[in-house]
Amino acid sequence: MFGNKKSNTTPLVMSQEKFNTLIGKNSEIHGCLLLKESVRIDGKVIGNIEAPRDQDISVVIGPTGEILGDVIAGRIIVAGKVSGNIHSYERVELLSSALVQGDTKYASIAVEHGARLLGLLLQVDGTEVPVQTDRDAQDAIRKAQTTGVEE
Repeated sequence: MFGNKKSNTTPLVMSQEKFNTLIGKNSEIHGCLLLKESVRIDGKVIGNIEAPRDQDISVVIGPTGEILGDVIAGRIIVAGKVSGNIHSYERVELLSSALVQGDTKYASIAVEHGARLLGLLLQVDGTEVPVQTDRDAQDAIRKAQTTGVEE
């Protein structure tokens, strides 16, 4: 009965976007990356990754990619590991192999079955400036606690 039905949901697929910057899986970078164009990371970055809000920049963390720091960009796709906070002005996509250990702020989000997230999900206005404190998380928790279901 249930086993014969095929799911009509399609898994997220990696973007066909062109990347002029590629960090290979055998590379390890220490320091802050200030982006001027989209990047695909298959290696390891120890430090924050930041893109300006006024530019359409994507950060793709491939299945072998690992980030130890915060990621701030317009669009962020995670198939690898992020140990830090994510702040996307537009969209976050977490593929089934993703592991995020930190809070995720997003305007829009897609999460594939199997993705692991150890942190808070906070929907924010895309114009909001990234804040390096936990004030947004505390506000979201307080709002959830005070908002009741009206009958």
